[in-house]
Amino acid sequence: MRYGGFVSAPFSTLPQTGYDRNRVATGILHFGPGAFHRAHQADYVDRLLADDPRWGIAAVSLRSPETVDALARQDGLYTLAILDSETSFRTIGAHNAFYGPGSSGEVRARLADPAVRIVSSTVTEKGYCLGGDGSLDFDHPDIVRDLALPGDPVSIVGWLALGLADRRAAGLAPFTPICCDNMVANGKKLGAAVAAFARRLDPELAGWIEGEVRFPDTMVDSITPASDERLRALVRERTGFADEIPVSREAYAAWVIEDVLPEDGPDFASVGIVLAGDVGAWEKAKLRILNGAHSTLAYVGLLLGHTTVADAMGDADLAAFIERLVREDVIASLMPSPIDLQAYAGEIFERFRNPAIGHRLAQIAWDGSQKLPYRILDTIGEALAAGRSVERLAVPIAAWMLFIERQAGAGEKIVDPLAAALKEIASRPGLVERLLDLRQVFRPEIAGDERFRSAVESAVVKMRENLRGVLAARP
Repeated sequence: MRYGGFVSAPFSTLPQTGYDRNRVATGILHFGPGAFHRAHQADYVDRLLADDPRWGIAAVSLRSPETVDALARQDGLYTLAILDSETSFRTIGAHNAFYGPGSSGEVRARLADPAVRIVSSTVTEKGYCLGGDGSLDFDHPDIVRDLALPGDPVSIVGWLALGLADRRAAGLAPFTPICCDNMVANGKKLGAAVAAFARRLDPELAGWIEGEVRFPDTMVDSITPASDERLRALVRERTGFADEIPVSREAYAAWVIEDVLPEDGPDFASVGIVLAGDVGAWEKAKLRILNGAHSTLAYVGLLLGHTTVADAMGDADLAAFIERLVREDVIASLMPSPIDLQAYAGEIFERFRNPAIGHRLAQIAWDGSQKLPYRILDTIGEALAAGRSVERLAVPIAAWMLFIERQAGAGEKIVDPLAAALKEIASRPGLVERLLDLRQVFRPEIAGDERFRSAVESAVVKMRENLRGVLAARP
């Protein structure tokens, strides 16, 4: 066995790492230790620990205890499987503290610990309680609740405000919040939301946050399917470790962080993280090309009966449509760019075809009301402003609408924070018009543009009649 890297022989009981975990302190607190965090950010951090053991991760789950409980049972150890042309396995041991619901006191104390310099998060787009315009939604039930009980928050925004308030009161330097979810200008949006929340409670705290706390923008990228029993069986067979919570991803991984981190923070560059003066170009390219194509594949692919990304990319009609959408419509909204976007798109299409990654379309389809504004609608807004056609860009929006209609009609669960509203809309006439009136999804300047409304209405009609004909059509 080769510890601290990829294993080539079975584990005995619990796996080991290539560093002394007894020396690892806790310097990072992470909200949302789901599969993506454990396959992506934790892998980068794990590779820091042999040289700098200050950066162990405290895992905090605000909603459910399952993952943190399993991490605790396994002493923070789990398997990362790299599924690509060759399959390999790595032991991750970066987590050394575990907090689930009901651990508010311990989480608050950890946030106040001056050793904690980074507070990162992967709580999905919906977890930040933002409105359709990207600002804090003060009507969100979690924000209403946290403003009433700020000392015992349930939202990530409430927790960051509380932790920063405690640091300020103690005369400590602030920690640096790092949002790792897919939102345009994710750091700026999170910083504005935390300051807006704090202003309702203490204007001086809000001013301190705006002046002293850095919220870097980030871009994260690596295709990470949901873990399932097949993965657990593979890990047992290949490593000998009966891992409850293994994770998998493709070999490709990227993490770009705006270069505003504290001077005494982790040496992220030493493990391949890109520190950039402006993350915007990377962020937009990833959101609009990779994530936009993913969402299009999900909704159109599910309507065609496909189940995984690789399966959908094996459909020649759908794959050709996706390529035209990206190369002719999406990339036009990203120019000029310091990135070779056509080459980047080609790499993404190859990644999508990876048969070893069973990335389920249903998983990508979750929370569409939160994802589509960043993945598709921003591109549509810029195309409208530039006078370009939105006929092809309307197809993924129409597919989402028909997917919602199908789920509601079949009595299937709609996984979305607006599930109740979506189900009610889908049960009545006027599907397109009523969905376009959802301001949590469609900004007024887009929903009110007749070119866009007409394109979506036309796409819905044509897709009901002949979906493959729509894929073959050329605007």
